[in-house]
Amino acid sequence: MDMDAIIEALGGAAQVQTLLGVGPSAVSNYRARGQFPEYARIRIWQALKARGITVDPETLSVEPSGQANPIASSNSTVSPSISPATGLATVSIPQSPRILLIISGGIAAYKSLELIRRIKDKGWHIRCIMTASAEQFITPLSVSALSGETTYTELFSLTDEAEMGHIRLAREADAIVIAPATANIMAKMAYGFADDLATTVLLATDAPTLIAPAMNPFMWAHPATQANQRQLKIRGVSFVGPDSGDMACGEDGAGRLAEIPQIINAISRILPGNGRLNGKTALVTSGPTHEPIDRVRYIANRSSGKQGHAIAAALARQGAKVTLISGPVDIPPPAGVHVVAVETAQDMLTASLAAMPVDIAICAAAVGDFSVVNSGVNSGANSGANSAAHKIKKSDTGDAPQLFLQQNPDILATIADHKMRPRLVIGFAAETDDVVNYAIAKRLRKKADWILANDVGQDEQPVFGSDFNMVHLVTENGVEPWSEMSKHDLADQLVSRIAKEISA
Repeated sequence: MDMDAIIEALGGAAQVQTLLGVGPSAVSNYRARGQFPEYARIRIWQALKARGITVDPETLSVEPSGQANPIASSNSTVSPSISPATGLATVSIPQSPRILLIISGGIAAYKSLELIRRIKDKGWHIRCIMTASAEQFITPLSVSALSGETTYTELFSLTDEAEMGHIRLAREADAIVIAPATANIMAKMAYGFADDLATTVLLATDAPTLIAPAMNPFMWAHPATQANQRQLKIRGVSFVGPDSGDMACGEDGAGRLAEIPQIINAISRILPGNGRLNGKTALVTSGPTHEPIDRVRYIANRSSGKQGHAIAAALARQGAKVTLISGPVDIPPPAGVHVVAVETAQDMLTASLAAMPVDIAICAAAVGDFSVVNSGVNSGANSGANSAAHKIKKSDTGDAPQLFLQQNPDILATIADHKMRPRLVIGFAAETDDVVNYAIAKRLRKKADWILANDVGQDEQPVFGSDFNMVHLVTENGVEPWSEMSKHDLADQLVSRIAKEISA
């Protein structure tokens, strides 16, 4: 294992420190031992994969030239080649995409047999997993007869684990499709359950994932199911359907499995290399920043990161290679993107510039405008920071300490005026009054191409932390009001406009 080549491929020791949340001495220790700790390997593997570099996820060992890729399917046409710059193996997408179909329980399970036939007609390779409830409607034998492959059902099958294994099932898929998807499996995905083979594979993959729901209309409309759908969309999961119509239960409404041609088209859209932004690179900033006052307290804002993360996920679904620079948030990172965790505005600027050059930059983070110069109480300071080195104590007299603030660097303006300026630079303007006029002025002042302005001053409809947003898109051509929609729908609409602009 060539550790120096891996560190170089990740952008240097500083980027590795940020990725793993460690200091310089830790990276030095890794070099001395000749290996990364076990907890860090999956992060390293994901970050390398986001850059188109393939190593063994268990050992991070580089695949020698000409040797078969142990991660790739024996039926795959993947051909590893060694990058001259890094000495690491890169992998091209196979000519025949590999689909992993997960069939969950429901009367619509019988339609999965037709779906398998149509997938085979496309010339795609398919493997199937069935849940225990799915076996109540169709048999593994029927599925195997149509797919031409073993149908997997048990997580703890020693034979399957020896020959295949759930990790290999997860790693070898170019796309994962759950059709039909019940309310139960959607809930398990949203909360990270892994109590059977299907959910374990779903938790172990970073492949593009498509859900085709099928359930009773009241189950689909239930707030819990709708919340789970929103959560999964934020993580980058795609949906097709459900359609409306008569149900097997005798009721009518939204809940029917999407038609098979619709599902096939949706699979085509999520396959690597098929997105409208395939071959493009993107940088997204998201979440708040925390500006320390002392070792305990900090200045922050109410941003949840939901909008920025949804945009990163939507870009990845369209084939872009995405670097997400995220401040401290409580939501999971979307699949298929390279995430760099930061804390302060200066950290975010440094990470953003390190990710350039890119084709698209979207500054969705609510960056703190000010940071503490000094506390006015404690003269000691952290290394490289202006905050107090120790917790500031309350005074017996009741006097509050003085905080002296300085303006933080402007990330959007810096990127827009950079010598490696992206082709499209987009910012957000969170305003409490005169929203559109402030956004128009901000676009000109910061030399951005587009600004999305949203009103965050409404108590009855808060934006920070909400799943919904309503914006005005400000461009050189004018102001375009967008209706209120979920943040993931807004992300899809924005990325659609970006793809149109980039292609033009």
